[in-house]
Amino acid sequence: MVEDSKLKSLPPVQKMRGPYISVITNRKINLTIRGVVLFSIGVFLALVLNLLQVQRNVTLFPPDVIASIFSSAWWVPPCIGTASAVIGLMYPCIDRHLGEPHKFKREWSSVMRCVAVFVGINHASAKVDFANNMQLSLTLAALSIGLWWTFDRSRSGFGLGLGIAFFATLVTQLLVYKGVFQYTSPDFLYVRSWLPCIFFAGGITMGNIGRQLAMYECKVVQEKAHQD
Repeated sequence: MVEDSKLKSLPPVQKMRGPYISVITNRKINLTIRGVVLFSIGVFLALVLNLLQVQRNVTLFPPDVIASIFSSAWWVPPCIGTASAVIGLMYPCIDRHLGEPHKFKREWSSVMRCVAVFVGINHASAKVDFANNMQLSLTLAALSIGLWWTFDRSRSGFGLGLGIAFFATLVTQLLVYKGVFQYTSPDFLYVRSWLPCIFFAGGITMGNIGRQLAMYECKVVQEKAHQD
């Protein structure tokens, strides 16, 4: 009875606030957590997509899977992970500054479907036979825009996706020009013409993941403010 009376005498904030809430509502810590999660997802997707692009007509999990993972340059997954973290943190930040909160299909099931479609687009670029590179590029462009329309539909998302595709393609061209690596059968300034479509779809996908992570933070902060 004495403990119940003490609990009732406490303000609502002290009743609800715990170490978990304090961590989640600390902006710097939350940004760090989201950045680490996005980096890890980016590295994982880089390894998976590398397996899809290593060689045509191979199984999804070849017998020499470990050798295939480490056959690429070691710096590729960390670079893609870093880019994924930057993109995932940038999307909700741009939404907040524009005053246009993204509310279209805000649930994890939608985000997972977006990731699956993105992996499918990459798989199509490596596995499906097309008559020529132009047909492949147009098909992937349509699929990438369809991914944006299905899972995003925001002007900021489309604009950022285009900017990411342009910048990433430019960086890739410079790396190939400097001889860091090369593509088989390049048809557009040292690189494959469908790469901007892949980068656009990747930007939309990581942006959706970043928005979903940020939305959970906003939900907890709003509940805390309401209790205050």
